[in-house]
Amino acid sequence: EGLLKASFLLGAPQRALHGGSARTWRVYLSGEIHSDWRERIASGVQKRSLPVSLQSPITSHEDSDDCGAIILGMEEERPNWDRKGATMNLIRTRTLLEDADIVVVRFGEKYRQWNAAYEAGYAVARNKSLITLHEPSLSHMLKEVNAGALAVCEEAEQVVDVLDYVIT
Repeated sequence: EGLLKASFLLGAPQRALHGGSARTWRVYLSGEIHSDWRERIASGVQKRSLPVSLQSPITSHEDSDDCGAIILGMEEERPNWDRKGATMNLIRTRTLLEDADIVVVRFGEKYRQWNAAYEAGYAVARNKSLITLHEPSLSHMLKEVNAGALAVCEEAEQVVDVLDYVIT
């Protein structure tokens, strides 16, 4: 155990220690869409050659909001417009959450991500391994969500470290 921990911290190749894995892990990246956290995780996964397939919801706010009305027909009232978009997006979200081995949910400070909280709860209810990612200042507000998480990270690079450790 001590050798494993020391090797991990020193950056030694983990596949040699754990025996490697032919499996490709499906990781769903949920939550905040206004920063580069997904790109930072993708870059770290690629640099370490981790056997990971990253999936996400639609991250264009406009596309996510307007897809239902554009595809299924315009609505005059905003609640109907929003419902069409939400249910169309849920087709993708449910499918990717169900298929995921690990769900990472990012909560940002600027906006309330109700959808992220929903997806975190859905993941835990479906017995998915949940990793939360947020600033320390949000820890109290997210204490119940974090209680369902198997890892709580403050930086995207920590998520990559967790993935590297548990996968390889």
